[in-house]
Amino acid sequence: MIDLASYSYPKGLHLLKSWQAGTEEAKAEIKSVFDAAIAGDFDENFSVLAPADEVHSTASVHMLALAILNDIYGVTSAEYYKTDPYRYVRANLTVGRLLGVKKLYMTWALYAFSCEVLGQKMMYPDKFPPGSDPDEALINKENCFELETPDFSTGIPKIIDDILRVTEELTGMEPLLQISAPYSLAADIYGQEPLLADVVNDPDHVNALLDHLADKVIIPWVEHHLKVFPNGWVELSDASGSPFFIGPENCKTMSIRSIQRMDDGNLWNGRVFDCNYRGDYVANVQSKNRRSRRSSKSTGTSTKVDLNELTDIKFSVCQKFMMRLEADKVDVAFYRDQSLQRNIPLTTGIGSGEVDRNSIEDLELAREQLGNAAKDYVKAIKEVCEQIDLPLNNFVNEPWPSHLYFEDLNGESEFGLVELILKQVYDCPKISRQTN
Repeated sequence: MIDLASYSYPKGLHLLKSWQAGTEEAKAEIKSVFDAAIAGDFDENFSVLAPADEVHSTASVHMLALAILNDIYGVTSAEYYKTDPYRYVRANLTVGRLLGVKKLYMTWALYAFSCEVLGQKMMYPDKFPPGSDPDEALINKENCFELETPDFSTGIPKIIDDILRVTEELTGMEPLLQISAPYSLAADIYGQEPLLADVVNDPDHVNALLDHLADKVIIPWVEHHLKVFPNGWVELSDASGSPFFIGPENCKTMSIRSIQRMDDGNLWNGRVFDCNYRGDYVANVQSKNRRSRRSSKSTGTSTKVDLNELTDIKFSVCQKFMMRLEADKVDVAFYRDQSLQRNIPLTTGIGSGEVDRNSIEDLELAREQLGNAAKDYVKAIKEVCEQIDLPLNNFVNEPWPSHLYFEDLNGESEFGLVELILKQVYDCPKISRQTN
């Protein structure tokens, strides 16, 4: 019987690197690992959570798991995401163990699933995650307010419920629903370009649309989730509504505003959150034309929202931890200080592009830069852990992304860089908490 623990860091990463290189020996070995995983042989291993006295890492790995299952079994994207929750969960958890990521974090193609629920036409490529068809928007300006609340007991919502139920069964972690926030949902079913045109020319309509989506889709889905899983959490994602894409002022008055009004601003005691607003640095620079999550232009030429105000409003919709994503660019020391001031933990992201082997022109330079950056991130995380009022479990039971967070890993990730970054995590001394 295969022992998954024998693939602990860095041996699992070496196997992934050999598999990626296409060697037959590695493909046969990784197939034996996933045969055992899918059969349930590793379920006991998955119940072991990250140590509470260490800086740890976490990662979104659903794309990497898909690449592996497609390669060794021919599993297609639609089959992977929609047919077998045990296979899905076990594959994702196994990938996390092979990477050496100690905190488990369950994710899926959330933007696609969120709009598929409403009837948006989808594209399911065999080897890659699904997406909405950009050429056939579900709604337009004339009919958008006719959209009604979907049935959350069937289809995609049931698939997600099943994934969460299995995840809780195998890991003991509380269920985390991941769905689009109002602005990103609107962008996927209304169209990025038409929505941005209305952001500029008809902002009142945009806000009315976002409120309609919140009232008819997001809030009922949150309430369904918390009814099915009373101990649940909800992670809203809003890449399209980020300050980098629509400007800090529009982020404040549109995308984040639409979340702030939910549940009278309480956000279900902070158990509903959005942590992926990106591009903080634009709050302190002149705004220029940029490209959005799906190739739409940014708006505005200046900003009225500075970095501190932007951090305040981001905190209003993510109250349990402070997130620095790779695209934020602001020095990690700022987020460390913000975490200390607010007495909340710090999460720092490693962007998918930073470790994408097709995007790296100078691997040695990337190794040097990422090694230094990871060292700084781990140092800042440790400082925060040692100085805030941290619970004994160091939040390892909570299902949100935490500590050093790989924002997306996939079949094209450069596993040598992942190993280098994780070395900083593994080399970090244990957390020494303050004593009163």
